[in-house]
Amino acid sequence: MRKIALDVGDRTIGVALSDELGITGQGLTTIERVGIRKDCGKVMDMIREYDCDTVVIGLPLNLNGSDSVQTEKVREFRTMLENKMRSTGMGKVKVVWQDERFTTVIAERVLIDADVSRKKRKDVIDKQAAVVIMQSYLDSQR
Repeated sequence: MRKIALDVGDRTIGVALSDELGITGQGLTTIERVGIRKDCGKVMDMIREYDCDTVVIGLPLNLNGSDSVQTEKVREFRTMLENKMRSTGMGKVKVVWQDERFTTVIAERVLIDADVSRKKRKDVIDKQAAVVIMQSYLDSQR
């Protein structure tokens, strides 16, 4: 079964998907945030569409491992997502954390190395960060 990874930000959520064998992650889309309930609903639609058994959420910690301001927002998103999934019969879908320190930096470097223009990088950076989160998770499971 596939896994879905999320890079949850204030304005957007980057989304990546694993292949069916759980070896590689690919960028799927970027969700424009409109409200936590609707955002969770969109994620749940993707979980159903791609038949995912695991949601990997990037946990934005400070470099020293302590919580950041964004950490609490992402924890709130996870709680809402888990509650909505339980209430709609999707309670068996596992939700896990993946440390996301440096993911945006790594994603930016990948895009620069691929010679993606600055304007285009801005449009795809969150999706690419979700790919890094997914790949880190998949690699840790081997």
